[in-house]
Amino acid sequence: MPTITIPKKITNGNTVTIPRKEYEDLLRIARIIPKSQEWFWSAEWQKKEHEAENDIKFGKMSKPYRTRRELVFALHKLKKQ
Repeated sequence: MPTITIPKKITNGNTVTIPRKEYEDLLRIARIIPKSQEWFWSAEWQKKEHEAENDIKFGKMSKPYRTRRELVFALHKLKKQ
């Protein structure tokens, strides 16, 4: 049986009981996220995803690099800025 995790800030540390009918309804509409992918859906990571999408949208990207050496050189240059 799947598990529903309710954040402690919502439950104040209390146990929450969900009647079976509501639980089944909730499972039908819930987004099931595999444990191995939870990091991707964290608020911090989603913020970074949004920033990356905006950078792409507004053309804030580097040129493609032909070699690893070119890429490493460009990264070192950025680090010095």
